[in-house]
Amino acid sequence: MQLFIDTADVAQIKEALSWGIVDGVTTNPTHVMKTGRRPLEVYREILALTDGPVSLETIALDAKEIVKEGRKLARLGKNVVVKVPVIREGLKAVKELSADGIKTNVTLNFSPLQALLAAKCGATYISPFVGRLDAVGHTGMDLVRQIRTIYDNYGYETQILTAAIRHPEHVLQAALAGSDVCTMFFDTLKLLYDHPLTDVGLDIFLKDWAKAVAEAK
Repeated sequence: MQLFIDTADVAQIKEALSWGIVDGVTTNPTHVMKTGRRPLEVYREILALTDGPVSLETIALDAKEIVKEGRKLARLGKNVVVKVPVIREGLKAVKELSADGIKTNVTLNFSPLQALLAAKCGATYISPFVGRLDAVGHTGMDLVRQIRTIYDNYGYETQILTAAIRHPEHVLQAALAGSDVCTMFFDTLKLLYDHPLTDVGLDIFLKDWAKAVAEAK
């Protein structure tokens, strides 16, 4: 399973990429707003950091304008993935962009039928928002499992990009469910490394080594 970082914070992206585990980046208008910088400036800097997929989101709501905006974003780099909302006009745009060879990420997915439609339109990625479903009393990971079953049933090549991750357990469940990608915040990525028994074991080993060296003198 590929791991993406979900942010527009260039410093976080640089740090996460240095760990050697990050395969791509997803952004959205909220992330870009938080940087306080001009979107195109941020996008160009991110694209210069990685050859992995970088999802850049459109903001138009009608198909013609989404396509226009998507083509403009795609020209920023060969690894750009145009992020489009799973609305009727959005999927019309995805159909056209896909025909042009432009990769797309269909976002704000909350139902398996939406995911089916996105795949039929040729989406490169579908982004089920599991954390937001959990927050309203649903089991978000059930959506990932349902999408996996539908795509496997019919041989759809659209990749499942599990999003709105809230904690490492989401990452584990996404991997077990067969998600192709998982995107998450910087702090969640850091937590994937952590386990108290690792810390305890390392502390014991280092103390025993220091004792062994001292006794050998």
